[in-house]
Amino acid sequence: MNRADFYSYLRRRDVPLFGTSLSKKQVVAIDALLDAGEGLPLDHMAHVLAEIHHETGGGMYPVKETVFPHSKNQNPTDAEVIRRLDAAFAKGRLPWVKAPYWRDGWFGRGGIQVTHKNNYAKASAVSNVDLVSHPEKLLDPVVSAIVAVEGCRHGIFTGKRLSDFDGVQFDHYNARAIVNGDKKANGQKIAVNAGLFANALYSAGWGKKRPAQAQVVPDAVSGGINSQSLWTRLFAPLLGILRGK
Repeated sequence: MNRADFYSYLRRRDVPLFGTSLSKKQVVAIDALLDAGEGLPLDHMAHVLAEIHHETGGGMYPVKETVFPHSKNQNPTDAEVIRRLDAAFAKGRLPWVKAPYWRDGWFGRGGIQVTHKNNYAKASAVSNVDLVSHPEKLLDPVVSAIVAVEGCRHGIFTGKRLSDFDGVQFDHYNARAIVNGDKKANGQKIAVNAGLFANALYSAGWGKKRPAQAQVVPDAVSGGINSQSLWTRLFAPLLGILRGK
């Protein structure tokens, strides 16, 4: 894959994903995702990128819950995150939350937000990193990327996995269920963005093998040219004509 071509496509004015520029922080995070997803089918990789684009508000890099690309403080303390979530919960701004899951520190972290202790344990299993003892490691772009890719591949977030949505065409709309059950609100947006990421990956050669180099087999025997050599087949007849044969 030619990553320069990939990023060039993402920066096109007619591709409404990032505008015409990407920060170094975004590139580092996307590179980690491409590394983690090497070998995935093109549509699977495109969907992972689209999910993370949505989950991070276009940032693409791992964050703590309540942090967005426009936030002045990109790394608030755990106590501050818990305070923010408590305040939002008290005001009824988290209607989908039945009981606060964040008060023991198991709030969302990563490119795809991992919440609840049992999900940190699942993320540990697919990344080979102890995220239960060290949840902050989900803020490392490499660890976050591995959890995102392997989590989508193996279905650790909701039980749904990438292969569940294969078909004649990959079902990006319904595949939102891999991360969240809000497809009616966000499935179409993610499907459109996945299409853009798919175009970028395709333009850069994702999944395409380099053509094999033609193998040159010497047509010589014991250092000499045999009777079936290229020289004999092409030039001997011409030489015979010149000699009048």
